[in-house]
Formats: sequence, structure tokens, C-alpha cells
Amino acid sequence: MRYILFLALLGANLVCAGARLHPEAWYQERAAKKYNAEAEVVMPDGTRCDLVTDKHAIEVDFADKWAEAIGQSLNYAFQTNKKAGILLILENPKEEKHLIRVQSIILHYNLPIDVLAIRAWEEVADASASE
Repeated sequence: MRYILFLALLGANLVCAGARLHPEAWYQERAAKKYNAEAEVVMPDGTRCDLVTDKHAIEVDFADKWAEAIGQSLNYAFQTNKKAGILLILENPKEEKHLIRVQSIILHYNLPIDVLAIRAWEEVADASASE
């Protein structure tokens, strides 16, 4: 019975992981180059900030994890004494709703967080156009 449960959980993880176009680290690596940022910076409290620039401590996350990104970005900003940033990964146009949601909450509560977005479908189009 435990073996069956293990296989079911493993299969669910593979299905979830397979739903992404690329892993988070793939987007993080490209963003680090684009924004001249240091990646995976260990904070004084032991957490790891995805990207740190001269001015920002940035949490990189998929669009459906927007709520987690708010808290993480604020913690990283506190740890570094830099401005909080969120780089939201949108892998299809339907995920724009998450970007609108996070921006609306930040605006409503006047949170000191800058938000950027990676629109994966535009990245693919840009790469094709330059070839």
C-alpha cells in the first residue's frame, strides 16, 4: 500500500513539474544576466534571495505563486536593506490575471514592491525573430 501511495505522489509531482515550460532556475538565470544581478544570494536569516541587484532584492516565481512572492520579496528587502522586487513568470496569456492581482494588492496596500514580468510567449517570439 505504501508503495502504491509513493508511486501516486511521485506521478503527481512529475505531472506538476511537467506543466511548466522551463524550471524557475532557467528564467532566473536569464533575468540575472538581463538585470546584472547576483543569483541565489544567502540572506542573514538563511533564506535565499533569487536575485539581488544594486537597488533590489527580487523574488522570481511563477504567476500562480504571486501571493508567496509578496512575502518573500518583503523579507529579502528587509534582510538586504534594498527595495523589494517580484519577477513574475507568465508562461501563457491566461496568467496575466495573476499579474493584475499582485499589482492590485501592492497598489491597494501601498506596498514598497516593484513588479516585473517575464512573458514566456514573447521571449520565444523574440528569439525566433532574431534568428
